[in-house]
Amino acid sequence: MTSPIEETTAPTMEGFADAAEALRESLIAIRRELHSEVEIGLDLPRTQGILLRELEGLGLEVARGDGLSSITAVLRGGRPGQVVLLRGDMDGLPIAEATGLPFAATSGAMHACGHDLHMAGLIGAVRLLAARRDELPGTVVFMFQPGEEGQAGGRIMIEDGILDAAGDRPVAAYALHVDSATPFGQLVTREGAMMASASALRMTLHGTGGHAAFPQLGIDPVPVAAQLILAVQTFAARRLPATDQAVISITRLSSDSEASNVLAASVFLEANIRTLSMTTLDTVREELPVLLSGIAEANGCRLETEFIASYPVTYNDPAETREVLSVLDDLVGVERVTRLAAPSMASEDFSYVLQEVPGALVFVGAAPGSGPMPLHSEHAVFDDAVLPLQATVLAELAWRRLARG
Repeated sequence: MTSPIEETTAPTMEGFADAAEALRESLIAIRRELHSEVEIGLDLPRTQGILLRELEGLGLEVARGDGLSSITAVLRGGRPGQVVLLRGDMDGLPIAEATGLPFAATSGAMHACGHDLHMAGLIGAVRLLAARRDELPGTVVFMFQPGEEGQAGGRIMIEDGILDAAGDRPVAAYALHVDSATPFGQLVTREGAMMASASALRMTLHGTGGHAAFPQLGIDPVPVAAQLILAVQTFAARRLPATDQAVISITRLSSDSEASNVLAASVFLEANIRTLSMTTLDTVREELPVLLSGIAEANGCRLETEFIASYPVTYNDPAETREVLSVLDDLVGVERVTRLAAPSMASEDFSYVLQEVPGALVFVGAAPGSGPMPLHSEHAVFDDAVLPLQATVLAELAWRRLARG
C-alpha cells in the first residue's frame, strides 16, 4: 500500500517487534477504514462493527457496551497471573476534514486527534498477545472506548463494570496517544500529573436592560461583564500559587439583546478551567464565584453561577511510570524517550481509569514527513507507519507488567 505520507522506517526491536512489523499493512488498512468511517460521541455503530470484525476468531471474551458503542475484550493467558488493562479511544471530532488524503472523511466529522490510530494500534496489540496466549502470564483487558472528546466515555465504561470484566481488577492500566506535532517514533511521558483537569464555570449576569440612548435609566450588564472577564484573568495570576497555576479562559460570551439600540438585560459567559491539582481546582471552584458575584453586586447586577466538573487530572502513578520508562528505554533507546518536564494543560478521560488503577499514559510521535501538525485541526495528518511501534509498546507493557507479577 502506498502512503500519501512520507514513509518513515519503523525501529527494529526485540520481543514483539518483528511480529508487529508483519502486521504493518493490515493495521494501516484498518486505520484508514476507521478514519474514513469516523463517528462522534458515544454512539459509534460503524466503528464498533469494524472493530468487532477485527476481533473475531482471536479467542477473546467480547462484550458490547450497554447504552454506548464500547467494546470490552478479555484475553486470558495460558499461565496464571494478574490482570492488565489497555485502552484505545474510538470517537472523532465534529470537524470537516481538509487534509486532501485519499481516505479522508467526508461526513463533516474527522479523526483529528488520532483515535483511529489508537484503535488500530490496540488491535495490533490484541493480535500480538493472542498469538502468544499459551505463554501469557495472566489476563489482558482491552478497552475500546467511545466518547473521549467530552462525553466521559471512560467514566461510563467504569460504571458499566469494565474494571471487573476479567473477574480480578487490573493491577495496571496503560494507554498510548499519538501526537502529530511530536517527531515520529518519539515516546513521551512523565511521573505524576500528565494532563490537566477540565471544568467549566457558567455564568448569567443579570441587569435590567433599557434604551441604548438612556443607559442611566437602567443597569447595563455588558460593561460589568467586561470587568468579570478581567477579574478572571487576575484571579489566576494573583490568587493561585505560581507553582500550581490554572489556565482559565472565557470561551463563550453572549447577551440577550438582538437590536443595536437595546441594552441587554442579561449576559451569558462561560469559563474553561484547567488545573493540575485538586487543591487548585477546589480554590477556583470556591473562591472565583464569590469574587465575581461581588463585582456584579457592586455594579447593581446579580450573577448566577454553575460549576461543571469534567475530566480529572490525568495522573501517572510514579512507580508504574518508572517501570514504563524502563521498558521504553529498553525498546527504543534512551534518546527516543522524552521525560516530559511539565504536564500538558489538555485533558484526557483516561484519567478516570488512572483514578482507579495505577498506570500511565504515553504520547507517541506521529508527525508526518511534511512537518508537525496540530491536533484538533482540519489539517491534522498522522504518519500511520507508527502503528507497528504502537502495537509493540502496548503489548510489551502488558506482557512485562504481568511477568513482574
